Amino acid sequence: MTGTIDTGSPVAPLLEPVTVAGMPLRSRFVMAPMTRNRAPGGVPTPQMAEYYRRRAEQGIGLIVTEGVLVDHHSAGHEDTVPRMAPGPAEAGWRRVVEAVHAAGGRIAAQLWHLGSLREPVDGRPAWTPSGVPEPGRPAGRAMTLADADELLTSYAAAARVAGRVGIDAVEIHAAHGYLLDEFLWPYTNRRTDAFGGSPARRAAYPAAVVRAVRANLPADRTVIVRFSQFKERAFDARIADTPAELAEILTAFADAGASVLHASQRRFWQPAFAGSTLNLAGWAKRLTGLPSITVGSVGLTRDFLRPGGPESVSGLTRRLADGEFDLVALGRALLGNPAWVTHAGAGRLAGIEDYRKAHEDVYP
Repeated sequence: MTGTIDTGSPVAPLLEPVTVAGMPLRSRFVMAPMTRNRAPGGVPTPQMAEYYRRRAEQGIGLIVTEGVLVDHHSAGHEDTVPRMAPGPAEAGWRRVVEAVHAAGGRIAAQLWHLGSLREPVDGRPAWTPSGVPEPGRPAGRAMTLADADELLTSYAAAARVAGRVGIDAVEIHAAHGYLLDEFLWPYTNRRTDAFGGSPARRAAYPAAVVRAVRANLPADRTVIVRFSQFKERAFDARIADTPAELAEILTAFADAGASVLHASQRRFWQPAFAGSTLNLAGWAKRLTGLPSITVGSVGLTRDFLRPGGPESVSGLTRRLADGEFDLVALGRALLGNPAWVTHAGAGRLAGIEDYRKAHEDVYP
């Protein structure tokens, strides 16, 4: 990391090296995945390699890439979102990985399928579990069992490409209302076969994806699963109403080969269930014993770095000290502040800008 760490900095506990699921990381900070739409034709560019390198050299322990579409026609409609595919995309990812490793960082590729959030292309509707979309989205078509098998093949192929380019980990995106999360959510999963019904049965297909990725990734690489309760357009949605229901889902992921759980929530300090202060990452760790990543409105303003209530850095580090979770993901704070970790670690609040929507339009 560039610069000097102030041992009295409120983020000091997060700057200690740590090994999680066999990955040695320079800090407990993770860069959360954020779509940037700067990969023409699905191919990562030299500019993308520099974008991730700049954050890795500033103390981020693990970079999780923006969502990377698996190489299947149903996965997504946008031509500027990267894909994990042989050929030019594979060469582009190798350049990205080499840049992050040269800066001392580790990198995970987030494999992605949009599900009902994919717009129709060439007259072909989106693939969904049951043809029931998230509210406000066009209806797709229900996947057949043959479709499910075909898509597993695409996830496996993406894992093999990720392994060849030297990716340290693969994160499977099963959150925010995208395809795998649509299997988890009762509203969008009305299936009556082995992939619908109880929480464990709704988790069966996402777990099959985890198993396919694990089987096709080198054994020394890590498999992460990102999950959430909320959806892109349904903040009050829930895949589990109780810890017992969540345990059915997360145990399926763990049994399939996941070794880290990335629990996405909008605000890290909010309890996941009544009767406990544990957030979603805390429950993930308690229910499975796997290490977990927390995320949700971390560092969006400089006020976060001033000691205060549960939503401040002091509230975050208290939870870390209690063993509630293992890693902390920064998202939007890093868009306009590539050196956020360096500045926070040195106590230089003046070097940090509060997040603004305009930061999403720049690519520093």
